Amino acid sequence: MAKTTEVSDKIIQALADYLKRDAASIQPTHHLRDDLGLDSMAVIEMLYRIEEVFNLQIPDQDLVGLTTVGQVIAYVHDRVMPAPAAPKKPAAKRSTKSKKA
Repeated sequence: MAKTTEVSDKIIQALADYLKRDAASIQPTHHLRDDLGLDSMAVIEMLYRIEEVFNLQIPDQDLVGLTTVGQVIAYVHDRVMPAPAAPKKPAAKRSTKSKKA
């Protein structure tokens, strides 16, 4: 399983490669369109690349919520790192006494 920093590094590096700029210049707070200058097609293209890198599929309805680098990182992290399972509670003991009618 990928760690948070691995997810973040891979996404930022993919953006840097696509934009042909230094990965250190890309911050999680950057808006994909306003700060990085990606148009609608470029955003879709980038998310497609991220799908390939992480072997996942991003449903169309989820795309609208992915507007910053940080949102993309958090989304992918949640998809590749499932939440830890809740600890199982011991089963309640059943009473061995029978009720009299």
